[in-house]
Amino acid sequence: MKTSPARLLISAAPALFVIMWATGFVVARLSAPHADPLSFLSFRFAIAGLLFAVIALALRAPWPGARAALHAMVAGAFVHGGYLGLVYWAIAHGMPAGVSALIVGLQPLMTAILAAWIVKEAIALRHWVGLAVGIAGVALVVSPKLSLAATGGITPLTTFANVMGALAISFGTVYQKRFATALHLATGGAWQYVGGLLVVLAYALAMEDFRFDGSVNAWVALGWSVIVLSLGAVTLLMLLIRHGGVARVSSLIFLVPGVSALMAYMLFGEMLNAIQIIGMAVCAAAVLIVTRKQPRPA
Repeated sequence: MKTSPARLLISAAPALFVIMWATGFVVARLSAPHADPLSFLSFRFAIAGLLFAVIALALRAPWPGARAALHAMVAGAFVHGGYLGLVYWAIAHGMPAGVSALIVGLQPLMTAILAAWIVKEAIALRHWVGLAVGIAGVALVVSPKLSLAATGGITPLTTFANVMGALAISFGTVYQKRFATALHLATGGAWQYVGGLLVVLAYALAMEDFRFDGSVNAWVALGWSVIVLSLGAVTLLMLLIRHGGVARVSSLIFLVPGVSALMAYMLFGEMLNAIQIIGMAVCAAAVLIVTRKQPRPA
């Protein structure tokens, strides 16, 4: 019996999503010296939104009504604007890309709580145990290099920004599952990027000068972030949300830090000490606890 391309994509989506999502932290690190973070995201979201609109027109996809479009914009404001805006800002102010990915690993706990509250998903004891173990792992990674300096590096401010970014994508993911799952991926994606653009553009206008130096790194980062991340990874995320439970989907985020840290080490020489590596291993153990399949009752 042949497997349809759609089923193959859904089967491969978790692994593809983890790899592609992990590159987002690397792109944030790559773009930081060459562009203001929120200005960079403004360019990215504007281009991605236009591409989704073009794809929607080419496919003759149905456009949502005003209410559904508003739901998509709200989801995008949190998933794209709130999450990426805060993470890019933190990395631009010295937060290592690998550590940022690990802090965002707090997302599954937040998502599990919000999913139980908003979409009434059942949360088993193993979810709570696994998520608690994951948080402990994140704490191990952050604590050795936490600095009380006002700016630069792993500071209370950059750490707080990453935590709030994790909360933003957690809420946006659950909101998407509750109110915007039925939308076409292309038209829904276009409206999502409108919502994300409104958030980052407002802050960029208030705080930045739209610096973009036009270097090779700047263009590579922008191109990768639009094609691979905004079109590819986000579409996979929406597919995963549509075909799986929110808490289970968000648990994939625990796999991202290790991949991001390896990429950051290879590209930028970012190092983790022994305690941080142990913390990463603890996070990986949390993934096994949360995502392992349970035997069906006889």
